[in-house]
Amino acid sequence: MKYAVIAECGKQYKVSEGDVIKVEKLGVAVGETVTFNNVLLISDGETVVGNPTVAGASVTASVVEEGKDKKVIVYKYKRKTGYHKKNGHRQMFTKVKIEKINA
Repeated sequence: MKYAVIAECGKQYKVSEGDVIKVEKLGVAVGETVTFNNVLLISDGETVVGNPTVAGASVTASVVEEGKDKKVIVYKYKRKTGYHKKNGHRQMFTKVKIEKINA
């Protein structure tokens, strides 16, 4: 099974061809293709680890959807003072489908 580890927006994702993953908002329209050049590792029977990235490797993906993720509740509280604050946050995301791993 061929897979790769890519770095995008400060996070690392293990992907293989056909996978659908959520990454932080890329600002690319639905249906367009995007290329990830920060490939940290490629494995296809034998493993190639980059230093820090694998030279000449890239991952091609197509944008499936854009939207907002589920709401995360942020609750701040300080005891004995009567201070509490409830806040919510919805992170923007882009859902991409991995088309090809180019080694």
